[in-house]
Amino acid sequence: MQCTITTLAENTAGSVNSIGEWGFSALIEGEGVNVLLDTGGGYGILNNAELVGVDLSKVDTLVISHAHFDHTGGLRKVLKKIGRELEVIAAEDLWAEKYSTRGGQKPQYIGIPYTRAELESLGARFTLTQEPVKITENIMTTGEVPAVTDFETVGEDYLWAKVGEELQRDTFPDDRALIVKTDAGLAVILGCAHRCLINTLYHARTLTGVEEIHTVVGGCHLINASEERIIKTIAALKDLDVKRVGVSHCTGLRAAAMMAAELGDRFFFNMACSKVNVPDIPQA
Repeated sequence: MQCTITTLAENTAGSVNSIGEWGFSALIEGEGVNVLLDTGGGYGILNNAELVGVDLSKVDTLVISHAHFDHTGGLRKVLKKIGRELEVIAAEDLWAEKYSTRGGQKPQYIGIPYTRAELESLGARFTLTQEPVKITENIMTTGEVPAVTDFETVGEDYLWAKVGEELQRDTFPDDRALIVKTDAGLAVILGCAHRCLINTLYHARTLTGVEEIHTVVGGCHLINASEERIIKTIAALKDLDVKRVGVSHCTGLRAAAMMAAELGDRFFFNMACSKVNVPDIPQA
């Protein structure tokens, strides 16, 4: 089993004429299916897909990692491009109201920017569950990720979810990742890893029964992490013997620089229009 991971939306433009934006989206091709994880904010996904030769009309399943606008903003454009009914896998509370008070600002809505009715009118057929979803024999979602490590902190003090009439600190029960079982080990594709990177990797191993993690790609949400947490995260990646770590989006330059220094050739920046094969396909 092989898979190809093509990043269609990410903060940094990775090739000539590609568009960088705050957000994330990746297409995972394997086992005869095309799975789209997230849609970014909607600014670059169509442009970048065309640049790398991705035909979005051939997407079979769409997975939403969590409900923030920078992962769901492209839903309208993508569904219109696909132009038919499409299964969309996400958490039960996809339309929970999400807010940010970053920088001391008044609460600003940062949740999914569309109604369910509008997206269903464009062909979306939602599978909303907290449980893992098996898409094929070797491709699945994590479902809700347990918080098990003692050094990772779920959520931030400026990210909120509305519960009743009150804003409560968001613990991101909606956060999930995509897992692919390949011949070289697991490939884990993250949206933001709000439930934390190492928690997610441990959960992926538990769900699949596969110990080896070959490739990790996506947002690691270490942008505001302490130096101690970053050091312990890197130590855990080494202990897990992850072969490749391609960071994106909300990882943060400080954490990325520390990872690059410690992981060496195992590390890479995963930018818009990056393409990763698992296992590696030898160059002719």
